[in-house]
Parts: sequence; C-alpha cells; structure tokens
Amino acid sequence: MSLKLYLLRHGETTHSQTGGYCGELEPELTPEGQQMAEYFAQAYSSLPWETVFVSPMKRTIATAKPLCEAIGLEMQLREGLKEIRYGLWEDKTVQEVERDYYQDYVNWLTEPAWNPPTGGETAVEVASRASLVIAEIQQKYTDGNVLVVSHKATIRIILCSLLGIDLGRYRDRIEMSVASVSVVKFDLHGPLLQKLGDRSHLPLELSSRKGT
Repeated sequence: MSLKLYLLRHGETTHSQTGGYCGELEPELTPEGQQMAEYFAQAYSSLPWETVFVSPMKRTIATAKPLCEAIGLEMQLREGLKEIRYGLWEDKTVQEVERDYYQDYVNWLTEPAWNPPTGGETAVEVASRASLVIAEIQQKYTDGNVLVVSHKATIRIILCSLLGIDLGRYRDRIEMSVASVSVVKFDLHGPLLQKLGDRSHLPLELSSRKGT
C-alpha cells in the first residue's frame, strides 16, 4: 500500500463567490459551502483515514469538521497550510487592485513565484511553508489515506511543487474550484496525480457553483 494525499479546497464563502482577494481574512462558509462540506463527509467517510491536516482558518476548519466528526479523528492544524497572504490586496476586487497597484499587479501576473501581491507572499514562500507540512506527513505516514484541507492558491502551489510544474505558472496551469478534491499517490516513482479538482461528491446544484 502507498500513501495517498487528498487535497480538499474549502467550501464556498462570500469571497469565493465574488472573486475578492481573501488570504488572511476569515469569511464563514455560505450555507451552500457548509452543504459542500457535508456532502464530502458523506462521500468519503467510508475510507480508512490515517489523519486530517487542516489550515487553522475558519473556512477550512468548518469544511473539515463534518468528516472529522463522522470518522472520530481530531484535526491536525498547521500554519503552513494557510492561504497565500495578499497583503494590501485583501478584500479588494481585481479591478481595484489593477487600479491601485497596477505595476505590482502586472508583475504578479507575469511571475507570481517571485513577485508578491503588495505586502503579501510569493508562491515560493507559500511552497516553502507548505512543503514542511507535506514532509511531516511523508515522514509519519508511509501508507494509507491522509486528508489535507487547505485553500485555492496553496493547494495549486503544493501540486506544482509535487509534480514538478513551474511555481510561476500555478495560476495558469491548475484550476481549483471550491470543495474540489485532488489526489496524489506516492509510490516508487514519486508523486502521481490520480485526481485533479474532482467534485463528483457534490450534487448538480452545488457542483455548478464553481467559485473563484
């Protein structure tokens, strides 16, 4: 048996609905976002889970809670799984950022690996802290299923790091809708992507709510 890493993006929030930049902010799940978490728990509670690692933010904790309650496992909170910090862009729209921080915005779009949002984090910095959590998981669990509940940018950056994709292209190469799960299996040849952004656990009326 091999280690399987399940990377779950949190359920819908008001910011994922509107597209406003949200890293350090703490929006609650919408009622639909809470339903997404519950449907995930229903679909995946029968798997034999080793542990659940969670970003210590309200939206990720709320997303992980139904599954953890169903299977009787305590969440392992890790700071390294938090969303990218957007600095002065927090709670602003794309249009506001483009207007107020034009050059930083262009630089970030061109090369987000090394150019941060104004006062925020680069993808390299996110990869550095998130990789410590992935390394901890690999050290503690050589096989079995491990769930990681995190955020849009952070999960995309983790996947790029594991799969050898240029970090500067994380926004261009990987889509990650709310409440979607991606699965990476670790075997003799390294990380193997088995699922990307899967939402088959959601009913149609929820899976149509992609979120940004």
